[in-house]
Amino acid sequence: MPRRTAGNDETRGVSLVSGRADGEGKAASKRRGRGEGGLSWDGNRKRWIASLTVGHSPAGKRIVKRGSGKTKTEAQHKLREIIRDYEDGQIASSKGYTVAHAVRDWLEFGLAGRDKGTVTKNTILANTHVIPALGARKLRDLTADDVDRWLADKAKTLSTATLGNLHSILRRSVTRAQARDKVQRNVVLLVEDIPQGREGRPSKSLTLDQAEAVLSAAEGTPLHAYIVVSLLTGARTEELRALTWEHVDLDGVPPCIMVWRSVRTGGDTKTKKSRRTLELPQRCVDALHDHRARQDQIRKDTSGTWQDNNLVFCTLLGTPLDAANVRRAFRKVTKEAGLNPRDWTPRELRHSFVSLLSDGGVPIERISRLVGHSSTSITETVYRKQLRPVVTGGAEVMDRLFPDPSRGASRDSPADS
Repeated sequence: MPRRTAGNDETRGVSLVSGRADGEGKAASKRRGRGEGGLSWDGNRKRWIASLTVGHSPAGKRIVKRGSGKTKTEAQHKLREIIRDYEDGQIASSKGYTVAHAVRDWLEFGLAGRDKGTVTKNTILANTHVIPALGARKLRDLTADDVDRWLADKAKTLSTATLGNLHSILRRSVTRAQARDKVQRNVVLLVEDIPQGREGRPSKSLTLDQAEAVLSAAEGTPLHAYIVVSLLTGARTEELRALTWEHVDLDGVPPCIMVWRSVRTGGDTKTKKSRRTLELPQRCVDALHDHRARQDQIRKDTSGTWQDNNLVFCTLLGTPLDAANVRRAFRKVTKEAGLNPRDWTPRELRHSFVSLLSDGGVPIERISRLVGHSSTSITETVYRKQLRPVVTGGAEVMDRLFPDPSRGASRDSPADS
């Protein structure tokens, strides 16, 4: 067999085709057209090699996809597969490209401009539930059945909402990979029915006695004014953490706070209706006056390190509070109030606001405006457990109209009028 030189036929886009499967005998060269690939015999590996140049790297280096077979026929089949993928726009994918590669790529580049909390949440879910279960699977081999089985297994321990988040992470990761020719189609789109997961932790609201205990326990703590304003106005925690002093009017008639910003990306509130001005109860006014005086003193004591962001609620250095700061401080207050700190979160101050107003007979339309909902249907859905007077109101009317005979007639009669 003639010796091959550095300028062999393969590097010039010409394949060597031998008449024998073992590579021995006289070699014949044949120039193939662009995009047809080539076959060559590798004497060291004792295998036929199929190759196709699919492009060039940013540095100008050729990108070559290869396959191999023990026989020439097997290698020709591999070559046809490579050509087919190339024509389908899938050739950029690597046989070694896995689900983990796709998910990590999406986490790194697909969340640009998103809120830090959103990035953290998706990263934790991906690293905890997606990559460990599906990460080793080659992306091109992933099937809709794989996704179905994965979600069904996760449904045993996770809530339906979390399952939806996991499905979204995988779907968007594969969509990004598909757009970059890593895979031909997105099989996650075929999985439309997300299984029912475990019920999440139900939201709760403080009773009036519990609320008073929490307010008393909060006195003298850095979170006192925050808890008072949250409980007595129903403002969201994301709105209070972004509240600035220029949006607080303690001397107005009536005194109020202007809820126009939040810690969401871009500073916008959750919805347009969430932009609202709330009258402050006197207890909030007193708490904010005291809070401002303490903050002014801290600013003087830490003038060298204080960061003036004009925030109403901030750290001891003037920097924004994050959700973890608030949760930690709130747990200490609930524990001091005699409650189990594991059972309560700051967002349930807002639930308690709705519950206490509803118990006080405030119409749902007014509650909906106060909490910044776009419609009363949202208030009824989100706070259905807190709106007890509205839910039981029908029964109370029926009791008055149709009293229990065993307890005597209590309905107004003509003689009574």
